[in-house]
Amino acid sequence: MLSFYGVYKSYTPPYFALSDINFSVEKGEFLFITGPSGAGKTTIIKLITREESLSRGKILFEGTDISRIPRSKLHLFRRKLGIIFQDFRLIPYLTVFENVALPLIVRGGGKQETYQRVTSALKELEIIHKAREFPNALSGGEQQRVAIARAIAGSPDLLLADEPTGNLDPFLSRKIMKILQRINMKGTTVIVATHDRALIEEFAKKVIYLTYGKIKKII
Repeated sequence: MLSFYGVYKSYTPPYFALSDINFSVEKGEFLFITGPSGAGKTTIIKLITREESLSRGKILFEGTDISRIPRSKLHLFRRKLGIIFQDFRLIPYLTVFENVALPLIVRGGGKQETYQRVTSALKELEIIHKAREFPNALSGGEQQRVAIARAIAGSPDLLLADEPTGNLDPFLSRKIMKILQRINMKGTTVIVATHDRALIEEFAKKVIYLTYGKIKKII
């Protein structure tokens, strides 16, 4: 599904944030990317979403070279992705339902389809009872569940989570990981970037360890 071939990323030449990154993710896999702060975890996520452009190498997604997708077509590519941010990025003046619905509305979803998708996602995340609430009325764990619901409402092929438990306590972190694991078991490919070794030891199936922008090992 996703392959990195000799990928380099430099923000301030001649220094590289990523150097010679090579790995593949099969459809339906659950992958952890880990390493200390500054190791390149978030950079990899941003390269997949084309928020950043690579300096050298190639990234293939379902056989398509991501770097060759024209900007005018990026929105079509990103519809295949679900993205969960560490800081949630919920819009404070929209309700929970409206936050989850917004990406579907932007991409032209019909009213009935949008309602059904949002309702299904909120039920999946056990947050449907908060549909009319605003983000500032929710706990951190509830906000993260809303962020996950927003990411999965569009039925993405690939779900990307950048430090999804970074602002949560250990109990809530395990709860969020169990939700991601459940989503993965339904067939969605999941990539989680995290520095939380305890979660990796409990939930990991495949792990890429980064250090100084290079792959140290893959287990």
